[in-house]
Amino acid sequence: MNLIQKARMKSPWILHFNAGSCNGCDIEILSCLTPVYDIERFGAVNVGNPKHADVLLVTGPVNRRNERVLRNLYEQMLDPKIVVAVGTCASSGGVFHNCYNCLGGVDKVIPVDVYVPGCAAKPETIIEGVILGLEKLAKMPAKPRPGRTSAEAEKVEAER
Repeated sequence: MNLIQKARMKSPWILHFNAGSCNGCDIEILSCLTPVYDIERFGAVNVGNPKHADVLLVTGPVNRRNERVLRNLYEQMLDPKIVVAVGTCASSGGVFHNCYNCLGGVDKVIPVDVYVPGCAAKPETIIEGVILGLEKLAKMPAKPRPGRTSAEAEKVEAER
């Protein structure tokens, strides 16, 4: 495991996107930042730029108006990346699954790595979901740096 992967495991940067939820899960995500849970003491930082984020936390059902925005955020994140669907609405569409404008859960638009159940999901469960996502992130192969071929990157990894 190289230095960048170790840093991502110890200090994940999290991007939060509300796809149209009732704000219950959003409030619980923000409560993870309060002194009661204080995920920042573990190195997790809530960022606003997708190019800096390692983890994408999505709440709410995806509808036709925010489908493109969610896909753009996902594509702007650098690989490897983790997507965590927080709450019942993000997992399956929840109470909005029969609405005319609702596409369903997040997995209808982008691939999801971890599903966090609940309506609204508890902060402990959200933190556990992020930890499960980080375990998956640790198992993902590192991408070679720009300017190096994959053969050169494998040679450097073999020498370590």
